[in-house]
Amino acid sequence: MDKLRNRPADISSEEWDIRCDLAALYRLVAHFGWTDLIYTHISARLPGEEHHFLINDYRRMFHEMRASDLVKINLEGKKLDAESRPEQMVNRAGFVIHSALHTAREELTCIVHTHTKAGIAVASQRDGLLPMSQHALKFYNHLAYHTYEGIALDLDERDRLVADLGTSHRAMILRNHGLLVGGRTVPEAFDHIYFLERACEAQIAAQSGGAELVMLPDEEVRAHTASQFRHDEIPSYVDMAWMAALRLIDAENSDVWT
Repeated sequence: MDKLRNRPADISSEEWDIRCDLAALYRLVAHFGWTDLIYTHISARLPGEEHHFLINDYRRMFHEMRASDLVKINLEGKKLDAESRPEQMVNRAGFVIHSALHTAREELTCIVHTHTKAGIAVASQRDGLLPMSQHALKFYNHLAYHTYEGIALDLDERDRLVADLGTSHRAMILRNHGLLVGGRTVPEAFDHIYFLERACEAQIAAQSGGAELVMLPDEEVRAHTASQFRHDEIPSYVDMAWMAALRLIDAENSDVWT
């Protein structure tokens, strides 16, 4: 797949490659129905000490996102291409959440935040994600929770987001709000949000049936399954799934890489 064929002359090949992957992830989130109009956000940090990162132009729906639509901002929320693209807008809550995690967890280069029905429903349950499915066990003992504080517009919430996520988790449920994951690459972030969303969907579907639920057996089995997921999270598997997923949006023949 030749992502670089439409690269503008003023954007490095490294940045354009990240832009193309991030735009494709926006399209995949739309494909799977994980959108909330324009009100959620996905970001990718660019290489370099400046911690610049890309986030969506607030005005666009996810199914129409292109590599050139992504906005490059710094940790103060300043648009770095404002002179050439003055019309672009950045979601304030998106800046608050993503700047916090890109600063504190440098290894998490891609952050995904969703407001799906199943995600919000599980986020509103006292016990959160239950150990009732294989998908859920991917996050067993590897899932953080953050208490709802209102719309994420206040900069001081960043410290609490970072503290709640901790230094090792890559997924967090935002209470009464939605889901948040981070990946070391864009494909890995896609892998995490796919499994977390599916785990929440399965939980809500099972609960809606009204029958008594069977939790997965015991601590040993739960921990073993979680460790198996950790073992399988190697780039070859994650990238193989990512390349397969790109065919769902026909990235090679669409305008996503423009």
